[in-house]
Amino acid sequence: MGCLSQLDITMASPGTIEAPEIRHRDLEASEHGWIVTVYNNDYNTYEEVISILILATGCGLEEAEMEAWEVDHLGRSVVHHGKETDCRTAGDVIAKIGIRVEVTQE
Repeated sequence: MGCLSQLDITMASPGTIEAPEIRHRDLEASEHGWIVTVYNNDYNTYEEVISILILATGCGLEEAEMEAWEVDHLGRSVVHHGKETDCRTAGDVIAKIGIRVEVTQE
């Protein structure tokens, strides 16, 4: 009977219900979860690719060189992450020199 009365007391006095935590991270992921992928070709030089990456994405020289190397040796590279509008703008700038570019959600 001791267990039953404990159960009755617990049921008679409900605990505090806490509001669910609002997860801003999910919203940020949907807003910032876009990428720009650049593909290799046979006609743009390293210098052209490096210059356009710096211009389009605002990255530094070292990062642009690394991404250009990846494009050349791996066939493609993700060169930018961000909001959809920012990625589409960067992709449009990069595509102006004839490089194949994809803007997709991560």
